[in-house]
Amino acid sequence: MGILFEKEIEDELEFDYEALLEKVVEEALRTEECPYPCEVNITLTDNEGIRELNQEYRELDVPTDVLSFPMVEYEIPGDFSHLDSVAAKNMYFNLETSELLLGDIVISVERAREQAEEYGHSLSREIAFLTAHSMLHLMGYDHMEDDEREVMEKKQEQILQNLGITRNE
Repeated sequence: MGILFEKEIEDELEFDYEALLEKVVEEALRTEECPYPCEVNITLTDNEGIRELNQEYRELDVPTDVLSFPMVEYEIPGDFSHLDSVAAKNMYFNLETSELLLGDIVISVERAREQAEEYGHSLSREIAFLTAHSMLHLMGYDHMEDDEREVMEKKQEQILQNLGITRNE
């Protein structure tokens, strides 16, 4: 599995964010029973950086906590069976490493700090949550409808529970 990290901020985090996010990514893939080694790009930025991306890609001129840019299209969330074809291998896989190109995650550490304070838990817990949430988006899940939101919330919580990451952190 390949995780490419980019840190666009000077903010020194008080925990090993690469190790934490690697565990979250691996657990999300394990929980969803992804049969392929994957490549994920994770960028840590600030409110201004994510606001610019939000404006460019979603036409929303406001900062947000996390943005997900999936590379794979799914008919059914978390169903990887359509990736067995030659066409899918050529479209969705890194031909050099054979890893499934899941997509990109962009997290505003600034917004994550604000939310961690607001919710009364640690920054590491908030960034782990945002990563789990975004990983589910990269695997086809969404939360536009109530039933979709409920499914995502249960899956996010399961991923974090499996890692022992609780709201009390």
